[in-house]
Amino acid sequence: MRIIQEFVDIPEACKGAAVALGNFDGVHKGHQVVIGKIVKISNSLKIPSAVMTFEPHPRRFFQPTAPLFEMTPTDTKSRRIEALGVDIHYVMPFNKNFSSLNAQDFVKKVLVAGLRVKHVAAGYDFVFGKGREGDVEYLKKSGETYGFDVTLVPAVKTDNGNTYSSTVIREHIAEGRPLKAAEDLGHVWEIEGKVVTGDQRGRQIGFPTANVDPGVSIIPKLGVYAVWAGVPEGLTTKWYKAVVNVGRRPTFDGEGITVETHLFDYSGDLYGKILRVAFIDFIRPEMKFDGLEAIKAQISADCIAAQEILDEVAFNDITT
Repeated sequence: MRIIQEFVDIPEACKGAAVALGNFDGVHKGHQVVIGKIVKISNSLKIPSAVMTFEPHPRRFFQPTAPLFEMTPTDTKSRRIEALGVDIHYVMPFNKNFSSLNAQDFVKKVLVAGLRVKHVAAGYDFVFGKGREGDVEYLKKSGETYGFDVTLVPAVKTDNGNTYSSTVIREHIAEGRPLKAAEDLGHVWEIEGKVVTGDQRGRQIGFPTANVDPGVSIIPKLGVYAVWAGVPEGLTTKWYKAVVNVGRRPTFDGEGITVETHLFDYSGDLYGKILRVAFIDFIRPEMKFDGLEAIKAQISADCIAAQEILDEVAFNDITT
């Protein structure tokens, strides 16, 4: 899959595509229907399939000090999109100039002049342009004017009749329900980030951890989770059973949030590598302990609990 980060002077091979529009945070089951439609349409028309998203997320651009909320930062999102069979990921730079485009300019300058789109698909609630003035009906009328077709995808429902929603999935994550989040996502939720140097206390007490920088990712409920940890090995990822503590380390009066991952049956230097932490199930909330011996006893219990949980999870469940 090719990643294009501009809408002017792009290669000819990346023009004339069928494009799905949206933020697609999470790339959940509802998003997958929209993207699946555009892949099917592109195949029938024998043109490239594409997805357009925005970086940073418009909400982060307009509210830079708001709490972190993104489930799939751009690199993770690209991987999810590529797995759906998409040829091109347009990652539009959502900066001051881009955010000032009104709905008409977005259509004329980005979709028509820049990308020469042949077909566009969007979910029922997609809005665009300065002040969110453009909606799917405006998009449909614009297609009639400028000569591209538009497919509007209605709300995709869960088995319980609820609409798949990034907001609801974020609530599952924030409240420590990764299994529920995975059910709506169609895949496990991950934090992906570089392993940075921590205070190495885990190593000192016999449980070395990889301190993962979560970047702009949403932070789950603080506590301990059973996870699969993905370590890059060349062009592939090797997965290890692991346990992670997401918290402030109250016993040591820690500041800031850490994502400390203890991998089972792994030996090697992880510093500087990009680690994928796939959250499977919540074990316990964050706790404060009376000394190192109490911490060591609890970590041992957490490792046993994580092993038992992960023994029940098929490995293939977390690889896509």
